[in-house]
Amino acid sequence: MRALCWEGVDRLVVRQVPDPELRNAHDMIVRVRRSATCGTDLPLLAGRVPGLAVGDVLGHEFLGEVAEVGPAVRRHRVGDRVVVCAAVACGNCWYCRQGLYSCCDNGAAGATVTEAAWGQPTGGCYGHPRTAGGFAGSHAEYVRVPYADVGAFTVPDPVSDDRAVFASDAAPAGWMGAELGAVRPGDVVAVWGAGAVGQLTAQAATVLGADRVIVIDRHPERLRMAERHTGAETLHYEHTDVPAELRERSGGRGPDVCVEAVGAADGGGRPPSLADRFTGRGGPVEDPLALREAVHACRKGGTVFVSGTFTGFVDSFPLGAVMHKGLTLRGARQHGQRWIPMLLDRMARDELRTEHLATHRFDLDQAPTGYALFRDRADGCVRVVFTPHG
Repeated sequence: MRALCWEGVDRLVVRQVPDPELRNAHDMIVRVRRSATCGTDLPLLAGRVPGLAVGDVLGHEFLGEVAEVGPAVRRHRVGDRVVVCAAVACGNCWYCRQGLYSCCDNGAAGATVTEAAWGQPTGGCYGHPRTAGGFAGSHAEYVRVPYADVGAFTVPDPVSDDRAVFASDAAPAGWMGAELGAVRPGDVVAVWGAGAVGQLTAQAATVLGADRVIVIDRHPERLRMAERHTGAETLHYEHTDVPAELRERSGGRGPDVCVEAVGAADGGGRPPSLADRFTGRGGPVEDPLALREAVHACRKGGTVFVSGTFTGFVDSFPLGAVMHKGLTLRGARQHGQRWIPMLLDRMARDELRTEHLATHRFDLDQAPTGYALFRDRADGCVRVVFTPHG
C-alpha cells in the first residue's frame, strides 16, 4: 500500500509499505478515507522527537471504513464508517477507567524515553515513534487499529467525512481545553492560536457559557475564520498589546481562563531531541512564548490550560507568576474516547461544524506538497486533508 513516510528532517516521501495485519483479537484494519495534518506532526517532521526512524508512517487524525476485524471485536463490522481517536488506549487500566485515556498504562509498550523524560510512560498515538507505541500512522491507505472497541466510533449517517474526521483529534482537544480549563457561564476566555484546536476550543467555550471568547494569532486569514465560524473576538498579537487589551475586555482583571493552543511548533526553532538533552549534549530548549503570555495575562486565581505540543523542557517559564497569582495550571494530550461520542452527536445535529478547517485537500500522492503548505501556513492553510482512496 501507499503511505507517507518520514525520510529525515523536513523530508517526506510517499512510498510502498507492507499492508497492515491483525496482530491480536482486538485489532481491526481500517481503509482510510480521510486523514488530516496536525500541529503535533511538526516536531516530528523537524526531527525534534526521539525514536523517529526513516520510513515511519506519519498521521494520526483519520476516518475510514472497517476492512477487517479481529474475533474479539464486538462494536464494529466490516463496512462500518468509523472515526478513530488519535490516542491509543486499552480502556481497562486504572487511568482509562478514570477517563484519562492518553495516560493509558498499556497504550505504548516500551516507552522508556518518555518515562525518563516525564517520570512515567504515557499512552500511545498513531504516526509516532516507538516511544509512543510505534503505531503506523494514518497517512496511508490502510491502518491497523488496536483496542478497536475502545478507540473507534461509528459515524452517524448525517455527518460528512470532512466534518467527522476532526472528531478524531482536533474537536476533542478543543473541547478538553474548555472543559478541563473549567470554563463556566459568564467567563472571559482567551485562546492563543487560531488553528483548528484553537478555533474548536473557542466554540466549546461558547457552548459552556463563556460570556466573551477572544482568540489571539498573527495570521489574518485564521483570525477571520475564527470570527466567522466561532463568533469569537480576535486579536492580532503583532499589532496589539495583548495583555493590556485582555485586561480592557475583562473588567481590568484579565481572562478567567487562558488556553494555550500553539505549542513549540510555531516559531520554536529546532531544539535538540529529548535524547540529546538527557545525554548532556545540551543546546537550546523550547521557548513557550504564548504560554508565558497566557500566564501573565490570566487573572489572579484563574486557570491556564496547555493544549499545545511541547516535546520536553521549556525555558524562561514564569513559575513565580503561577504561584503568586494563585493560578491553576493544567495540560494534557486529548482523552478523545471521553468526548468523541458526544461530539459526533453534536455534529449530527449540526451544532458543531468543522469542515471549514479543511482548507486544502490532496490525494495521498501529493502529501509532501500538502505538508509544506501546512508547515509554512501558506495560502491560508489551517489543515490539509488527504484522501488515499478518493
